Amino acid sequence: MCELYAVTAKRKITVNDTLKTFYSHSEEHKNGWGIYLKDDASEIIVKEYLKAADSLYLKALLEQKLETKLCIAHIRSATIGEVSDNNAHPFTGIDKFGRQWVLCHNGTLFDAPELDKYHYIQEGSTDSERLFLYLLERMNGLDVADAEDRMRLIEDVISKVVPGNKVNLMIYDGEYLYVHKNEPGTLHAKTTSDGIIFSTHPLDDGHWTEVPSNCLQVYKEGELVYEGRRHDYTYIYDPEKMKVVFMAYAGL
Repeated sequence: MCELYAVTAKRKITVNDTLKTFYSHSEEHKNGWGIYLKDDASEIIVKEYLKAADSLYLKALLEQKLETKLCIAHIRSATIGEVSDNNAHPFTGIDKFGRQWVLCHNGTLFDAPELDKYHYIQEGSTDSERLFLYLLERMNGLDVADAEDRMRLIEDVISKVVPGNKVNLMIYDGEYLYVHKNEPGTLHAKTTSDGIIFSTHPLDDGHWTEVPSNCLQVYKEGELVYEGRRHDYTYIYDPEKMKVVFMAYAGL
């Protein structure tokens, strides 16, 4: 699969060390990389189909001092879709309200009929891009999109696609960071004095805790502002049986 990384903080924090460790995992996840970095007055969005370790751009970027209150990053191990820039994450777009959206996905959507029509309009060929287009279209269908509207909509989008699928997500709407996972052991968080760092795997010897499964969490500047209702769709892969099984949340 892929790996996810994110930072949300009330003050700018330096992310070079954790990003370098994160991108070093590209030796196993070699089918593309991407990053979204937001500053007070600017933003950086870059993605390439290259292995992160081979990217001259990424090397030059990480040699600069990177301070930010919001960052989302991704390394890809392709499951659906060829290796190309269009299939690298993050996926970005602007809704009708002028709000910038960013999405990274770690997982596979085996069965999600709501996304089928986006095969014909997407630029790449991944299920993750189709999920992003679905989210953006749903958002554009709203008459208003205040914070509560957006949280409810994202929770509903997840509820539509999570049955039978692995849906580990990082989503940013220009104000809030949305975090969701439904596979145990696949997303961790470290709290600092200024914010929170998320990563598929712990990136240093600090105190990392596993992110709760099966519920949407919403953060603003390092603070948890909303935690949704837990659903029953946990993704479990059994390597001995070489197949995916699913268990209700209450059984874990």
